[in-house]
Amino acid sequence: MAHVNGNGNGAGRSVGTLVKQGTEQLSQLMRQEFKLAQAELTQKGKRAGIGGGLFGAAALLGFFGLAALITAAIVAVDLKLPLWAAALIIGGGLLALAGLLALAGRHEVKKAVPPVPDEAVGSMRHDLETIKERAKR
Repeated sequence: MAHVNGNGNGAGRSVGTLVKQGTEQLSQLMRQEFKLAQAELTQKGKRAGIGGGLFGAAALLGFFGLAALITAAIVAVDLKLPLWAAALIIGGGLLALAGLLALAGRHEVKKAVPPVPDEAVGSMRHDLETIKERAKR
């Protein structure tokens, strides 16, 4: 088998040994990149779950706000202004809270979409470019 001579790190080692080491290092690098992608997707999945939960809470509070507003309308017809005004204030407050929760949920879902491991993909592209540059030498 041919031996590599020169000033590089492979001086004195056979080409077969160098190819084997390169393959092992590439394999290890790919495993690390996949672990990074998995961790990134897990984090984005959690954000999507939180956003979905916030949307659910917003829907529930919106429902109760609508019920309070309907109650306010009924009370406004039947009773005096103070009770009606109180029901209207409560209903409006619940709807305002539902709006805030919906905005927070939207913000969390935007952080999670698209579910692509951007950091891992970028890192893999950089690794491939580095490998291509070294292969040209």
